[in-house]
Amino acid sequence: MRADRLLAIMMLLQARGQMTAQALAGALEVSERTIYRDIDALGAAGVPVYAEAGPGGGIGLLDSYRTTLTGLTDGEVRALFAASVTDSLAALGIDDELRSALRKLAAALPAGRRTGDMLAAEVYFDATSWGEDVEPVPHLSALHRAIRARHRVQIRYRRFSGLELAAKVEPLGLVVKAGAWVLAYARSDRLWAVAVADVLDVQVTDEEFAPPPGFDLRAFWQAWSASAAAQQASFLATVRVAPAAQPVLARQVGGAGGRCMTAGVPDGSGWATMALAFPSLDAARAALLALGRSVEVIAPEPLRRSLIDYAEQIVALYGRRP
Repeated sequence: MRADRLLAIMMLLQARGQMTAQALAGALEVSERTIYRDIDALGAAGVPVYAEAGPGGGIGLLDSYRTTLTGLTDGEVRALFAASVTDSLAALGIDDELRSALRKLAAALPAGRRTGDMLAAEVYFDATSWGEDVEPVPHLSALHRAIRARHRVQIRYRRFSGLELAAKVEPLGLVVKAGAWVLAYARSDRLWAVAVADVLDVQVTDEEFAPPPGFDLRAFWQAWSASAAAQQASFLATVRVAPAAQPVLARQVGGAGGRCMTAGVPDGSGWATMALAFPSLDAARAALLALGRSVEVIAPEPLRRSLIDYAEQIVALYGRRP
């Protein structure tokens, strides 16, 4: 947009001083003719911009002119560049806009403070879990447009059971969790969430809507995900965990859909008694078998017996081979 470009020109001139039209055109990826037209527009708007012809000349701002749009600290600059272009943003279709905005910001900063490229080399965000494929979300862009326009949508979606349903809903926001997109929506004055990968069809209507008063996407998602986790983690196990396994326990059981409910004070040998929650006995057994002798199940008894049975089968299989 032209307004963005005019602002970028002012920031460049303020940060770097006098610049040639060629340099401005290269920084903003436009033609020199466009730069000259923009300079005329700035002058007409009252910005004290000047142009000097000949060798050593260029375009500049009067020394007395300062905008209040800069003043970012080094930490703020690094934080902005930390918002790298992830695959999730690419799926949403705003990756090019973010790259362009970061380029303009980098160009407007004084040479000694351009730390963005350094940070991009230091930190890369991968939003997917190990061994997890990103599910296709062909209707993500349509949902995003409907959210921005505040238009109701007619969707057809798939439930966990495989049943397909259709409904007219009010799309309120999008959440991306570990690379998976989730749509938050309102229907019949209630708030819901559905995985965008489970949405089979989207038809954006002309019907406008107003979000529920006080709706906060982050607060909704935190409450929704906590409720979903509590419903899924219905199998409880009490275990003793060796000192070496305690730092990795959360990652191990989390990968199986479990979570630590409570943790006691370690005993004299460093072993800690913990209560863990899993979606099922099978999920608990798979997660705890991977920790070997670092975890001892105290209760429930069916889980203890299942682990013993699996261990005996493994010993029998490998023990009979020379």
